[in-house]
Amino acid sequence: MIETLCIQGGTRLRGEVSVSGGKNAAVAIIPAAVLADSPSTIENLPDIDDVYCLRDMLKWLGADVEFKDGVMYIDPRGITKDNPPVDLVSKMRASYYLVPVLLGRLGSANVPMPGGCNIGKRPIDYTIKGLTSLGVDVDLAGDVISARVTDNFKGTEIFLDFPSVGATINTMLAAVCAEGNTTIHNAAREPHIVDTANFLSSMGAWVKGAGTDVIRIRGGRPLHGSNYAVIPDQIETGTLMIAAAATHGDVTIHGAIPTHMESLTAKLLEMGVHVTDSDDLIRVRSEGILRPISVKTQVYPGFPTDLQQPMTAMLATVAGESSVNETVFESRFKYVEELKRMGADIDVDNRIARIHGVKRLTASSITATDLRAGAAMIVASLIAEGESSIRGIHYILRGYERIDEKLRLLGADVRRRLVDENMFPNV
Repeated sequence: MIETLCIQGGTRLRGEVSVSGGKNAAVAIIPAAVLADSPSTIENLPDIDDVYCLRDMLKWLGADVEFKDGVMYIDPRGITKDNPPVDLVSKMRASYYLVPVLLGRLGSANVPMPGGCNIGKRPIDYTIKGLTSLGVDVDLAGDVISARVTDNFKGTEIFLDFPSVGATINTMLAAVCAEGNTTIHNAAREPHIVDTANFLSSMGAWVKGAGTDVIRIRGGRPLHGSNYAVIPDQIETGTLMIAAAATHGDVTIHGAIPTHMESLTAKLLEMGVHVTDSDDLIRVRSEGILRPISVKTQVYPGFPTDLQQPMTAMLATVAGESSVNETVFESRFKYVEELKRMGADIDVDNRIARIHGVKRLTASSITATDLRAGAAMIVASLIAEGESSIRGIHYILRGYERIDEKLRLLGADVRRRLVDENMFPNV
């Protein structure tokens, strides 16, 4: 028997819901607390598996960590180990943020290669370039990132070949520890990079320009603990917006940051969805016939690759032909086979999916192949006729806090259930 998410489709989502703290911000800010010489308290953390995994890693390294009700207390002063265990590191991509913070705290790091979702090549070359430019000695032998600080650990000019989020954060975390000035050119601009920079600044670091493509850092300043609240989750907000539009619902999302959602909002408006916002509220109303669109994923502030899957699921029942061009990851259309089990008509050629809208999707036993594919399965199940069962919900729980409860608040028939694994097709 396996645990599944069972969804009875056909209900229009209506009501109000609050968005949780940002996963992508949390998994960078929690490691950053390791750099402080005193405890930090981080609030508005999402209650998701990735946060618990980081908690366990920090405790294993020697930190005193407590996590309850979205608040994590971290005292890093007891950290003596530089080698988090592979069974924890392999569960998440963001585990490699431990490399620069362990370098800053201990002068060395031996971190197994990160895990996470299988969505194509996710090389750490850009991160390694940032670290070595700062004078860090890095060895990748044996699937372990072995790094140590050298006498040349100093600030410098760094030009990233691609505006990688991970490389930008890792380089920033290392640069605040290196003596002298560092400038990161072609930096990524995502909201969680800004949030991480703001947390570092609250600890006493000098970081300017986050949110632009040039970040300047004056390193070597002493860092102290801080009380900080992470930003709302941009991708959870977008997933709820898409679910509301796909079900022709009327949903108000509280605790969101509307400016973070502008690229998605523009596409929903293009489809004929009504989207209004004020302060920290976003209301999505979907009435009448939706129009097909073309979507191209890009780095922020472009359309997020993490919303590509649920958007594709919604477009599956929009009359006409839509297209989705995935420019960030080359293997992020694996989930399309699951949509086809439900009757979707989608052709994938390299990195472009052409979606021929069908009248309806039919409920099926389907599998979430990664975190955001899980969001696509949820959206598809909400609009399908009948009851769908989604396997692989551990992926979903990595990034969406109590998503079943939030959907029930909006009127959806969603529940967890143990079922016979044999009911699922082989994948």
